[in-house]
Amino acid sequence: MTPLIDVMLVLLVIFMITAPLMSSALRLDLPRAEGAQPNEAPQAIELAIDAAGALFVAGTPVDEAALRARVAEAARLNPATEVQLRADRSVPYGRVAELIGLVQAGGLSRVGFVTEPPAR
Repeated sequence: MTPLIDVMLVLLVIFMITAPLMSSALRLDLPRAEGAQPNEAPQAIELAIDAAGALFVAGTPVDEAALRARVAEAARLNPATEVQLRADRSVPYGRVAELIGLVQAGGLSRVGFVTEPPAR
């Protein structure tokens, strides 16, 4: 019985260490820029667009209709909700501007751009 408990405790420790590392499975080539550190907004929606143009909310793929619904619901609950936008560096500026327009049409006006710090 004791060896089984030891194995379970080791597995528990392994899962506790690896779970936070698996939280962001979406890989984006973010632009590098100097600026303020990301703030912890009380309410935020994590919106990402990859190089292929696919949209993700909190790492889950969504289409534009579902994104519109989520933004409208978030704006209804709290109009001060911030949208944290992560866009791959190869995404055209026009597509990013369309997303910002979609978010603003849904009722949210706070949009933050997530970038990587420059290499030193």
